[in-house]
Amino acid sequence: MIRSITQQKSIEEIERLTDGMGRIFIIGCGTCVTLTRTGGAPEVAAMQQQLTEKGKVVTGTTVVPVACDNLTMDMLKEFQNPLKQADGLLIMTCAFGVQTIARQISKMVIPALDTLFVGKETGAGEFNEVCLQCGTCIIGETGGICPVTTCHKGLVNGPCGGTNNGKCEIDSNKDCAWTLIYNRLKDLGRLDAMRKYQKPRNHLGEPTPGKFKIPASA
Repeated sequence: MIRSITQQKSIEEIERLTDGMGRIFIIGCGTCVTLTRTGGAPEVAAMQQQLTEKGKVVTGTTVVPVACDNLTMDMLKEFQNPLKQADGLLIMTCAFGVQTIARQISKMVIPALDTLFVGKETGAGEFNEVCLQCGTCIIGETGGICPVTTCHKGLVNGPCGGTNNGKCEIDSNKDCAWTLIYNRLKDLGRLDAMRKYQKPRNHLGEPTPGKFKIPASA
């Protein structure tokens, strides 16, 4: 399952961002941040305690089912009074959730988390980045293994000279991405694909800010 991977900002940064706001309403999310334990019910409760100890008044808290859903405000209707009483909202969700809520309510919103990457759960409590959403995908030529996110150096031609017994020189506990690609292509009888030189990555595959529109039907 793909998730937005987040980590909590330091309490010092949260204090700075909420400076001048004496009354705070806290919102968590029941999906990604609950799974990564950065914005579920226990984390919201812990944040409430921390803010209270810092002299803030927490007017209310809730964990909405899906913060990045446009129906979020329907979930918040029962909290109209504590929301009105708040000087700002502390949002313990990914950046998508923060922006969704910001568009739907006329209150200052403060992100309590930093969004790191889009990742897939690969073990109990372990998430690995699976896609940088770079807009220049080459996994059709690398056996379905993304070298940009699997290789520490993001090499699109490899391996580098530091691979050692199939391990990465930067992290000896990590398999070398290009060894994985080689073995995958070898098993598929497609090693010829690895001999193709890939042009240097376009680090701006899609102009910023990104925008995509489905063409109108003919």
